Amino acid sequence: MAAIAIVGAGPGLGLSIAEKFGNEGFQVALISRRKGNLDVLTTRLQEAGVTAASFPADVTDPGALTSALEQASARFGDIDVLEYSPYGGLVQTSPLEVAVDNLEPQIAQILYGAITATRAVLPPMLKARRGTLLFTTGGGAVSPFPMLATMNIAQAGLRNWVLNLNTVLAEHGIHAASVAISVFIGATAPEGVPHQDPDDIAKVYWDLHVKRDRAEHHIAQPRFSP
Repeated sequence: MAAIAIVGAGPGLGLSIAEKFGNEGFQVALISRRKGNLDVLTTRLQEAGVTAASFPADVTDPGALTSALEQASARFGDIDVLEYSPYGGLVQTSPLEVAVDNLEPQIAQILYGAITATRAVLPPMLKARRGTLLFTTGGGAVSPFPMLATMNIAQAGLRNWVLNLNTVLAEHGIHAASVAISVFIGATAPEGVPHQDPDDIAKVYWDLHVKRDRAEHHIAQPRFSP
């Protein structure tokens, strides 16, 4: 039975991705910092008939994140799909204010965490010659927002690395893709604010996993057309 690990799982997009893959027959490993929040999500999935378990870890702690993914593999078998999308809120920093001290936390969470997670799940994928690596960023990874300078730097670095990953992993049967989201994630939003229901966005991730036809997808419209 296939397994997906969702790193940075929360009650919005993370849960929707878990439900989508779970309904397609995947076992679901949920990873984020707070055990209490994870337990709520896990219970909801289990009540819906999805095989799921939680593995608490902070993505900025390489040892803890690697251990959580190893525990997930021990529970469910090799991870077939990794989805990485930790969210620490919108950190507003002007390009003129960027310094090593305020950039490092964003690099650690967005880029270093993604690298750690990938290194934990990639060896079995290479051996099996199959797997999918999916990474979520804000739209600033593609088109920067001046007020989110530190986040954009880290997200752009992640996007660049993912595109490179896909280039070299394709011949090994592994697909890597980046999803940049420029809309508010929610079934509803304040008037005039572009948004998408997380259940609709989750269809993009499934589409990327199944079709494997592109290394990035930018969600910038209020509706998703499958």
